[in-house]
This record gives sequence, structure tokens and C-alpha cells, in this order.
Amino acid sequence: MRAAILGLAVFLAACSSREPVIESDPETRLSTPQGPIVGYVADTGAHVWRAIPFAQPPVGDLRWQPALPAGNWDGEREAITAPIPCPQMANGLSSDLLGVDAGELAGAEDCLYLDVYAPPNAENLPVMVWIHGGANTWGWADQYDGAQLAMDQNVIVAVVQYRMGPLGFFSHPALRETGSGIANFALTDHLAALNWVQDNITFYGGDPGTVTIFGESAGGTNVAALMASPLAGGLFHRAIMQSGSASSVPQAEAEGVEGEEVNPSIQTAARFVQGEVTAASLREVALADIYAAYTDGNGRIEVPTVIADGVSLPAGGVMQAFASPETFNAVPLITGTNRDEVKLYNGLNDELVARHLGIFFRIRDEALYEAVSDYQSRIWAINAVDEIAAAMTAGGHDDVWAYRFDWDEGGSNIFLDTTEVFGAMHSMEVPFVFNRFEFFGSRLDPIVFNTKNEDSRIALAREMGSYWARFARQGDPGGEWTRWSEGPARMRFDTGADGGSGMLAGAMTIEGLASDISTDDRLSAEERCELVTSMEGRYFDDTRELRPLTRC
Repeated sequence: MRAAILGLAVFLAACSSREPVIESDPETRLSTPQGPIVGYVADTGAHVWRAIPFAQPPVGDLRWQPALPAGNWDGEREAITAPIPCPQMANGLSSDLLGVDAGELAGAEDCLYLDVYAPPNAENLPVMVWIHGGANTWGWADQYDGAQLAMDQNVIVAVVQYRMGPLGFFSHPALRETGSGIANFALTDHLAALNWVQDNITFYGGDPGTVTIFGESAGGTNVAALMASPLAGGLFHRAIMQSGSASSVPQAEAEGVEGEEVNPSIQTAARFVQGEVTAASLREVALADIYAAYTDGNGRIEVPTVIADGVSLPAGGVMQAFASPETFNAVPLITGTNRDEVKLYNGLNDELVARHLGIFFRIRDEALYEAVSDYQSRIWAINAVDEIAAAMTAGGHDDVWAYRFDWDEGGSNIFLDTTEVFGAMHSMEVPFVFNRFEFFGSRLDPIVFNTKNEDSRIALAREMGSYWARFARQGDPGGEWTRWSEGPARMRFDTGADGGSGMLAGAMTIEGLASDISTDDRLSAEERCELVTSMEGRYFDDTRELRPLTRC
């Protein structure tokens, strides 16, 4: 569940990017508590301000420290260029945009900035704060353009950057002995951004009393962490989790005192610090040396994230906090997943899909592919939706709504049928929420989002955007979308060609999943047990097992 938009590296040689705006527009000139600022007017008509500092640069003595409020600036700030991304290892999807080869380090520690998108003449509008995905190890603000969402739905959209990987999540006794005890430095970045919203968003046209946090994948997981954080009370008023989870790592496992986490901090710090490991020596290490100790050489960072440190998160973890409204920030919540989440990964799995010359995609066994993708995606939904919704409502928190995104009408060419291979895969809903269909890159976007599906997908995007914005405005998505507590059900989002949007009744359970796997004739006995074993390793903690339920 920590995986985010990785892969597509073989198929995508480059990603599309927005043309840089080089001229400020006096219509966007504002006087704010930080100082005067000017942005630009987007093609949509939205007013945009880029790279606004919301926290002090976390460098030098401020590395592995909770984020501190940003200061003021002298003179007028021209906020028209994207912020530098936070440090991350480039992968096949991000290397072109970051300007380095896959597997190389990119970004800078001075990266705590946000972008704001607003309709013209905005005043007292709902604020939607976006937390990007990327496995909590990669991603940046410039991937997400909130201009269309702001204009369509008359809301303020803020897109936040935050520390990731070992800079964002790091629990070590040396830091704990001399500091706050916080291990989730990324979470303090989110808190600093939300505090910035409270102090400043009025001047950009927003209402600090109507703030919604929303995020996808790791961003959704961070939304859950903010709901569980005792430090976040009062900073937001609604929450939306898109394909996230309520997972967290016990502090002892993050440090390597127990458990089998990859790259626990005590062992890893001993690899990149020469001599005694102290708070000072940790902060003096070169950035490249830190990342070299974590990477596998292919641009993938393995690091424990969302750590139950007992300060920024309860020691019992995020999911345990959701058992009672008294132990978490019980704001209204929407949580959902995509029907075919894991097809993003399975479509790049050579055991399931043959790729010739790196571009011809052919599913080896269609029945097996659909079965494996179905069950793995259902496990994702159980973790991200059903178990969270059930825990919250059982404890008395009724304001929970669920959804499933089903759109699978992507196009095809002689190389790839995106409907069959990727379907409603992980992250596919993001372009619909933002109503901006430039997301997967210049080679894939024209295939997935073509002229044949343009009218129907834009209609679905506006439908989803209106639900998201109505929820942000009033704490209830409205329409026919009913609460989970009124009878487990989720809103299904799709176009009219596939039956349209509407409520799907019923909850999914581990027991029901196991029963279906046991009787699925698309799977041989060997394939069934291989699937179950792989699912236990990826989707379950040490307290739950699927094998006994499926006779494997």
C-alpha cells in the first residue's frame, strides 16, 4: 500500500510539462502578511501564485527538525515559477522532468513551498489543500495544476510540497534524545502548510474556517495520518483519501529494534555516518551520502514511512486511533479506491504481460490477469475503505462516505490497449478530480485520453469535481451519495456508457474475498496459493493471514 505511481518507465520516455509562464500579471498583485506578491493568470483564467514559502528551509541545523514557520520577504515577490522539488531519486517516470537520469538524486532540501490557484476576485471560498502521492519518496507540486478545479468549482486549491524518504521519515535515538521525539518530519511540513493557510489564505481569497485536505496514494495515507495526529486539531475541517491507507510503522520497527523493516534507521545511519552517530553528525552528512545508503541503485528508495512515534502520531498507530472520535480528528471523510488499482503494476509485470521492444503490450493469460488484478485491487479497497469506514462508524463517527472509480474507457493503438491492460488503475482518478488530462506523459496521455472519450470523461470530471467541492463547502457530498453508516455502500463513478454513477451496496471483507478466491475457476490450485502468498506479503500486517481462509 505504500507504492505509488512508479513504473511505466519502459513505455514512457518523457512526461509532458506545462509551458513555463514568464510574465507576472498585475491583476494578481496582493498584499499579504508575508509581504507583497504577484503571480500570473493561467489560460483558464485562474490566478496563480507559485513557490510560496510556508516554512523555513529545513537545512543545516533544521534538518530532521519539525518545520518552522516561514519568515517574511523584502520587496515584491514574483511568484511565477515552480518550486524546486524536495530531494528524491529520479525514476523512469520522473527523470525527464527532474532533468537527471533514473537512479540519480534530484531536488534540494530548501523545498518547502506551495502553489495557490484561485478564481478571479475570490473571497471567502472553501480551501482544498492537495498532498501529492509518490510512495512518500518522490513527487512534487508542479505535477498538479489546480487551475481548472479552482475555476470549475469556485474553490481555492493549494498544492503542497513536503520532505520525503529518509528526510521526511526518520526515527533515531540520537535525534530523540536531543529533540522533540518526532519522527514524521513530513507530517510537520503538512502541519506548517496548514498553519500557513490559517494565517494567510484569506489574502488569496480563501476561508480558513473551511479547509479540506485531500491526497492520493501516499498523499491519501498522509491525510489519514493528519486525521490521527494530535498536533493537527483544528487545522482542517474535511478530509478526502484517494487510494490511501491507514498504515503506519511502529517506532521500534522503524529503528530496527524489532521487526523486519527494510533500512531501519539505526542500521542505515551507521552506513552513512562516519564515526559516532549523534544529532550533530547526522545533520552534517552530505545529502548524497544519505540517499546512497537507502537506494537500490535503480531509483527506488526503501524507507519506513508514517511512523507511530508517540508524538506526531499515537504510539498505537493510525488505524488504532480511528476506533474512537475521541482519539482522532473526527472531521467528515471521503475515502475511496479505483476498481483496478494494481493494474498499474500488473501491466508492467513481465510474468503477466509480455512487452516486445518495450512498447508492444500483450496480456499472457487474460483470465489469470483479470483474476489476480481483481483480488489484489479488492484487498486495497478493504484496507483503504471498508476497514477504515467500519472502524470509524463503529466508534460513533457517522460522517464517512466511500467511493469506487470505475472509468476504463481509455483508448488503444497497435502497441497497447489501455482499457485491457490498465483499466481503472491506480492514479487514474487524479486527472478527473482536477479536470486536467495531462498527467501520464506526452506518449500515454493521447492514447488514454482521446477525442472519442473526450465528452464523456469531461462530464465525469465535472461530476466528480462537483462532489469534491460540495463536500469541501458543506462537509457532505450531497446528491444520492449516502453515508457508510446508513448501510455500507460506496458511490461508483463512471460514464453513462458503462451505466453511469450510482451507489453500490455492500461491504467487502477478508472472509468474502477468501471465499471467492477459493472457488474461482480462473485460478488453478497452484496459482491460487501463489496469489494468496503474494497478497499476504504485500497487503497484510503480521496479525492477519489469508492462507488458512483459502486452504492454502
